Amino acid sequence: MNNPINHNNSVTHVSNDKFIWKDKVSQIASKYGILLVLLVMMITMSFLSEAFLTTQNLLNVVRQISFIGIVAMGVTMVIITTGIDLSSGSVIALVSVVSASFAHPGEFSIFVPLLIGLCIGALAGFINGTITAKGKIPAFIATLGMMIAARGLALLYSDGRPIPDLSSAFLFIGKGEILGIPFPIIVFIIMGIISHLMLSKTKFGKYTYAIGGNEQAAKICGINVDRYKILIYTYAGLLAAIAGMMLTARISVGQPSMGNMFELDAIAAAVIGGTSLTGGVGTIGGTMIGALIIGVLNNGLDLLGVSSYWQQILKGIIIVSAVLIDARKHKKV
Repeated sequence: MNNPINHNNSVTHVSNDKFIWKDKVSQIASKYGILLVLLVMMITMSFLSEAFLTTQNLLNVVRQISFIGIVAMGVTMVIITTGIDLSSGSVIALVSVVSASFAHPGEFSIFVPLLIGLCIGALAGFINGTITAKGKIPAFIATLGMMIAARGLALLYSDGRPIPDLSSAFLFIGKGEILGIPFPIIVFIIMGIISHLMLSKTKFGKYTYAIGGNEQAAKICGINVDRYKILIYTYAGLLAAIAGMMLTARISVGQPSMGNMFELDAIAAAVIGGTSLTGGVGTIGGTMIGALIIGVLNNGLDLLGVSSYWQQILKGIIIVSAVLIDARKHKKV
């Protein structure tokens, strides 16, 4: 009489163990899945191309994505609040031509173009946030308007022409190196740490997640939602300005056409990195890895001689897949 009972207990115990094991695997995949994807991509590319794992190539990959990655950090915070920012690329262009016009050799201190560029980016973000928060206009429309207006201002300011002849001090922020590490990579890492700490360790970060999780509940809890939305968009504009000035220094010219499609690459990096378009979910670390995935994909396909057209197609498929995976996660919850 005891044997069947023991048998049932053992079956139940095995079933529980399987459930616990599957749950642990699911948690690990959810937490580190995006990092594993990056590692698998890097290993695969190293087999397909001997040039991929060279130090110089890896530095080039990170340097190339540092500009998009910095923009994507601000976009991540915006998306966490269920917003969107389509103006990043145009803000980069406006910052590029204006800062370049104040960066000619012997005219102004390096701090003048840097300060002006940061102010322009922050102002653009502030306008985005104010229109969205105070005007109660959807972020898509508000930032779409800024995207068009900022690009027009960049063309108007520069008369549609590039602005060359930049000082060596300004060029350093895009081309310089410190201990063999390109300066844009250093800024990318520093801004990543700052943005991560802002989201994970400060009231600003807690309120950002709260607004994205449930805006009405956040208001009931006493959070000044409008104020924090404005701050978030302002910070996103500030990061776009940093990327814009470094990119300007990188190519040695202020360019009114600069930043084209950057907003989409930034959104892609955030979404691939696990930021949910439904709001309330996202990390800076995930976004940085998402940007690296885009960089590894582009660089690897370039080394293999794959057409840039196919690269765009693959990037689109990856973005849609990331959104579908996110949607499935929310259905299960």
